[in-house]
Amino acid sequence: MTEPAVADPGMGTVHHLDDHRPAPDTTAADPVSLVKAPAPAVVDGDEVEAVDRADNPLADWLTVPDAPVLPAWARSAASIKANAAALVRLSWWHTRYHALRTPKYLVKTVLLAARGFYRATVGLWPTLSAQDHTAAVKALRAQSKARPEDVELATRLQIAHAERTRTRRWRFGAAAVGVAAAAIGFALADPMLQTGIATAVVTPLAYLGRGKETQFLDQGAPPLRVDMSAQQLNDALRAAGLLKSGKSGDEDGPKVSCSMGPVRDGRGWAVIFDLPRGGGKTASDVLAKREVIAQELGVDEIQVIMSRVRAAKGGNAGRVSMWVADDDPYLGPLNPSPLEKVERFSIWEPVPFGQDARGVRVEIPVMWQSMFFGGLPRRGKTFSQRLLTAAGLLDPFVRHYVADGKGGADWMPMKAVAHRLVMGAEDDAIEALKAMLAELLTEMERRFALLRDLPTSVCPEGKLTPDIVAKYNLPVIFVTIDELQEYFTAMEREDREQVINDLCRIARRGPAAGFVSNFASQRPDADSVPTKLREIITIRYSTQVVDRASSDMVLGKGKAAQGADASVLSEEHKGVGVLVTGPASYVTVRADYLDGTGFAVLCRKGRVLREQVGQLTGEAAGDVTAAADAAGVTVPAIVSDTLEVMRHSPRMFTTDLLNGLVNLDEDEYGDFNAEALAAALEAAGVKRTSKQVKISGSNGAGYQRRDIEAAVPAEILLSTGR
Repeated sequence: MTEPAVADPGMGTVHHLDDHRPAPDTTAADPVSLVKAPAPAVVDGDEVEAVDRADNPLADWLTVPDAPVLPAWARSAASIKANAAALVRLSWWHTRYHALRTPKYLVKTVLLAARGFYRATVGLWPTLSAQDHTAAVKALRAQSKARPEDVELATRLQIAHAERTRTRRWRFGAAAVGVAAAAIGFALADPMLQTGIATAVVTPLAYLGRGKETQFLDQGAPPLRVDMSAQQLNDALRAAGLLKSGKSGDEDGPKVSCSMGPVRDGRGWAVIFDLPRGGGKTASDVLAKREVIAQELGVDEIQVIMSRVRAAKGGNAGRVSMWVADDDPYLGPLNPSPLEKVERFSIWEPVPFGQDARGVRVEIPVMWQSMFFGGLPRRGKTFSQRLLTAAGLLDPFVRHYVADGKGGADWMPMKAVAHRLVMGAEDDAIEALKAMLAELLTEMERRFALLRDLPTSVCPEGKLTPDIVAKYNLPVIFVTIDELQEYFTAMEREDREQVINDLCRIARRGPAAGFVSNFASQRPDADSVPTKLREIITIRYSTQVVDRASSDMVLGKGKAAQGADASVLSEEHKGVGVLVTGPASYVTVRADYLDGTGFAVLCRKGRVLREQVGQLTGEAAGDVTAAADAAGVTVPAIVSDTLEVMRHSPRMFTTDLLNGLVNLDEDEYGDFNAEALAAALEAAGVKRTSKQVKISGSNGAGYQRRDIEAAVPAEILLSTGR
């Protein structure tokens, strides 16, 4: 018995803890389960057990399938209409195709019927000649020769021979009567009936005359170079080590499950498949084995187009979409750029760039982006880079800053439009490039300060918008630099680091202020184009390179292992490259074709557009040769080219001027010397005020830029403000 608590005057109260604990609950509680059971459904106030409870043995059987009720082509009226129209077009094409070949089919039918008649005759001959009686006659004849004294045997031979003779007579007679009757009936019948009789006779004979390899109708499509089946696909993946083999090395191991195909898709085969579970292989492993899979399928790897199917399109980590072309999909007629026929373009829209292997148009959104182009020389790198700049030419609210380290003719037409144009990588050009970058950075900071002060109703995201461009005269700035490696290799170390840092700032922070960076280089190793500049570029494009390491230098580390490998391209793939637009997004593109003449036309068109809206600024506004071209005034080529070479210098030594002219056009100026240059300029109207110039404290034979400009018509000089 527990003693009650006793209060002592000199001590505290003593309590027993058991007396204060709550009494145990005698109601049995259900065990706690970590599996969350679905709440019971309620129908009209009454609780109903849910079908999909974990403990319901019929849950799987009663689960409604996720598969759609109708196939994809029948889920909308538009789809049904489009497929019906396609079926009509296909049927009409086949009708015309085979109708044209009807005479050929008739001749082939007659030949097959002749063969069938021969085969029928050979087959009926044993019956007509009573071969069933011949065996008995031959046996009796042999026995009669062996025993000529046997009268009974001779009598049996005579009876058998007579029976065979009678059988032959009535069989041949019946056949002759039948043929004669058919011939007379055919001759007396009307033409329609004759046609029916001929068809009834010729058709079975032609069928009898067919062979195993005989194909009566011509193919409605050209013969396929590539064929594919699910078994071929499994064999290729198994040979690549992506599927396990069955026991004892047989081919009954795990197989892929095809959610689509293989089916014909344009000029190739398409298939979407899932790798089997338990093999430890993913879609990325399949992409990395592209070359092996192509070899097993008997095609070149350029014909195999593979990509992962992401969850947004119903895919998973093991689902692969593959398209195998019948031949090289990147060869054939050139694709003219749609920009050649456009009068005006908005740079806020995606720029048409080219077509993929299936002929689907590829467009690049350039706003808020920076771009890098790389690849071997003479593979279309500059032509591809110019497509994006060309789109900016047709938007008068785009201001161009251009630098070409090679200093050739590729970017010369930009003198009509460019706010700043730097040509070559000589000392004066390097100084001009540094000044151009400093100007860009100053403009970028000015824009950020302006955007920060704008109210959120005008600038909600702190970035440039089309309305802000028009209202505050802040045109989009296109920064195009070609042959970056030429500048970096020609610079001193301190200048090189400064220029790299400036370019990084422009590429990293510039997009928000409306700067679009468009850089290009050949194989961009750590010496020619540093990694810290390449790694902040968002969009990359590479034409053919020598190896996978070079491809990764342009497109990003590890891209070749994911399938984005520009080293698989060959010398014939000019203008073809691999375009990477995101961490896992890439496509091989055949870029649109825009030659130098077409690019020059767009430059002149861009100049007119800017003059109309008052956006012709910088060097383009004061360029005498560009102004002469726009005014239709002919300036001698030697004068125009000399002004281009001296673009960044008020004076230049003759030797440097000759080197610049050779770099500009080797075919035209490769044999020039000082005397030939002086004679050509004098014939073009150039009058030298001095034959000696002083540059950096050194005197030498040279030319003043103002003397060359003086040979340009006065009205052109006045129009440029000179």
